[in-house]
Amino acid sequence: MATHLKTAEAAAGRAEADSKVRSTVEGILADIEARGDTAVRELSGKFDNWSPENFRLSEQEIEAAMSKVSARDLEDIRFAQANVRRFAEHQKAALKDVEVETEPGVFLGHKNIPVDAVGCYVPGGKYPMVASAHMSVLTAKVAGVKRVVAAAPPFKGGAHPAIVAAMHLAGADEILVLGGVQAIGAMALGTQTIAPVDMLVGPGNAFVAEAKRQLYGRVGIDLFAGPTETLVIADDTVDAEICATDLLGQAEHGPTSPSILLTTSEKLARETMAEVERLLTILPTAEIARISWRDHGEVILCADDAEMLAVANKLAFEHVQVMTHDPDYFLDNMTNYGALFLGARTNVAFGDKVIGTNHTLPTKRAGRFTGGLWVGKFLKTCTYQRITTDAASAKIGAYGSRLSMLEGFAGHAEQANIRVRRFGGRNVPYASAAE
Repeated sequence: MATHLKTAEAAAGRAEADSKVRSTVEGILADIEARGDTAVRELSGKFDNWSPENFRLSEQEIEAAMSKVSARDLEDIRFAQANVRRFAEHQKAALKDVEVETEPGVFLGHKNIPVDAVGCYVPGGKYPMVASAHMSVLTAKVAGVKRVVAAAPPFKGGAHPAIVAAMHLAGADEILVLGGVQAIGAMALGTQTIAPVDMLVGPGNAFVAEAKRQLYGRVGIDLFAGPTETLVIADDTVDAEICATDLLGQAEHGPTSPSILLTTSEKLARETMAEVERLLTILPTAEIARISWRDHGEVILCADDAEMLAVANKLAFEHVQVMTHDPDYFLDNMTNYGALFLGARTNVAFGDKVIGTNHTLPTKRAGRFTGGLWVGKFLKTCTYQRITTDAASAKIGAYGSRLSMLEGFAGHAEQANIRVRRFGGRNVPYASAAE
């Protein structure tokens, strides 16, 4: 049975805080829906000290922002986007339109149709998440979305140059310097100057996540995302320094980000805990990472790989890094996760920033039933039917008539019966089952 060598210290139960977030977001969205641009401008001024006449950047403003980004940074952004684009294009190529003749003269098919308009949110609070522009905007454009609106909060009194560059290079059709619930609400509900979108994607804080939750149904969303999670699965083939580094590398996201070490080696477990404490004395982001590790960090000792697999599947974490003698065991057998990072040569930061897979992933055990953001999320798989012969229409009609009457749907049965009469030459009494 798995043993906890370190447990999370955070008290359970956030019902009161969650209730406050819900009510705050509900009020903001209602205000935006009622007053449009006026509400958005007031809210942005209140929360971000930013209330321009127009939140949308002009071509000249985009060029001005990009001119502030160094050539090296632009080169790095282009490199990351090339990787994201390449993988997304391969994913899209795997999604085929289908048409099959299931009976003589009966053709069934589906088409993968891009969503018309998508709003992509790029966080910019403690950390300006440049990579989120690649993951959302670029992936949507590869999918074929015609209109992509990208929004990010103001940074030091204006647009963040690197985020603007990433959005523009990714293919954003509109760029908004607008953050928080007001950005989510404006894109989803629309205002006098911002046309509404059909879908919202991208990570954000608790208020952004709650806004997406409340708007789900009026618009589509990618997934419900909570604080970043990382699970390191390791054995004695790696050392404490690399385990501690990879745990803290994600703990710095925020004070509520869980980081867990799952291992079969008690020696590695105890050395990793000591190494975490050492690194916290030199890590520039230790102020955040220390709280995260203290309140949400765990170290779990297991008997063997099978037990680690069982625990990992139950946790269903967003990021799962596997550094064991046989990483493929977890690739072949693990079923609940957002993304896997196999072997000591890769890590979560590579996936977050540059390698090409998408970093918008399921949290809070949602990996049990959904994957992360990918090109397929922006596509609607829509079916169609075609019958090309009289005989096929009459045959399907007879079955459809009887099955409709079995359920008591006379109107449905008549849709079938009229085809049996016209194309099959058979006399079927009105609102009766065909023989």
